[in-house]
Amino acid sequence: MTFPPSATPLADVRRALAIFAHPDDVDFGCAGTVATWTGGGIEVAYVLVTEGDAGGYDETPRPELVRQRAEEQRAAAAAVGVRQVNVLTGYADGTLAPTPQLRRDLTAAIRRFRPDRVLTSSPLRRWEHIAGPGHPDHQAVGEAATCAVYPDARNPFAYPDLLAAGLEPWVVREVWYAGGPAPDHAVDVTDSYHRKVAAMRAHRSQTAHLDVDTWVRDQLTAIAADAGLPPGRLAEAFTVLRTE
Repeated sequence: MTFPPSATPLADVRRALAIFAHPDDVDFGCAGTVATWTGGGIEVAYVLVTEGDAGGYDETPRPELVRQRAEEQRAAAAAVGVRQVNVLTGYADGTLAPTPQLRRDLTAAIRRFRPDRVLTSSPLRRWEHIAGPGHPDHQAVGEAATCAVYPDARNPFAYPDLLAAGLEPWVVREVWYAGGPAPDHAVDVTDSYHRKVAAMRAHRSQTAHLDVDTWVRDQLTAIAADAGLPPGRLAEAFTVLRTE
């Protein structure tokens, strides 16, 4: 199973909401693109479903790791021009499923921020990258976010408690999927590369063991080459779907 060919991205986007499972997910796959968007005047906000309590590479106590990862994500967001980072409560890292409760919470986030575009992880597994994009939390959040985009956020009869709280229905016009099979929309992030690296380095609990500059450059060079960009360019790749 794969996605259809990407749609041409909307040219009049004012707000974009990034919905991901863990602190750092958006930065590994999308920080260069987010920096490009904010640099072009698009307001971007983040919603993280978990606090990332099951991550890390050492014996740091879990409460301390949660505190550390929250600080890291705020610093990473600032590096790419994002000021609003929201973390949901009640969801444990490593246990996510696209439940009605998660769909409701993401619907609330969409109705509150009212984005033109949602950026999220692919609900489709990419088998050749099972150790990264293939994390089951990523697929669960991608599926729940997709259901929140359609039909939930736009349906006035879904989650009447949200309507009673003043969260009116909202139509997200476009979804960008990261980490899915055969992404075919490349974003040239050469000019925002340094901001991507800064965001990645901010996640010290996850990246201190990496040569971040080399890792990022190698990844983005390969994506740019696959997309047919000229030598020396760097890119991130997505699938873009219209939802109207």
